Amino acid sequence: MLSKKARPETIEEYINAAPKETQPKLREMLVCIRAAAPGSTEGLKWGMPAFSYHRILVTFAVFKNHIGFYPTPSAVKKFQKELEGYKTAEGSIQFPLDKPLPLSLIRKITMFRVRESLDGDVKWK
Repeated sequence: MLSKKARPETIEEYINAAPKETQPKLREMLVCIRAAAPGSTEGLKWGMPAFSYHRILVTFAVFKNHIGFYPTPSAVKKFQKELEGYKTAEGSIQFPLDKPLPLSLIRKITMFRVRESLDGDVKWK
């Protein structure tokens, strides 16, 4: 969870406001998503780091015990077999802070969202 100080305005400010012990994982997420979505626009949406390319691709946020990853319901459904073992909901995935991030899976999901965003009929779904 972020400190209640000034509201971050950039992804870097968001990461710097997070608890020190979570910052390395947040930076791993950032690097992984950047590599999977080159040319995407970075910013904050709903107070979370977000990446867009034609549409919002993915967002993520830090919580007390996990990093929430929000790649849309279509992505969670597409990768449901590979997400076994992680807590998921319709459009979200929880990556526990006490385990390594599944960077190759995060990369695949983000790349799926990039391809999906190129379809003019697909919105944040």
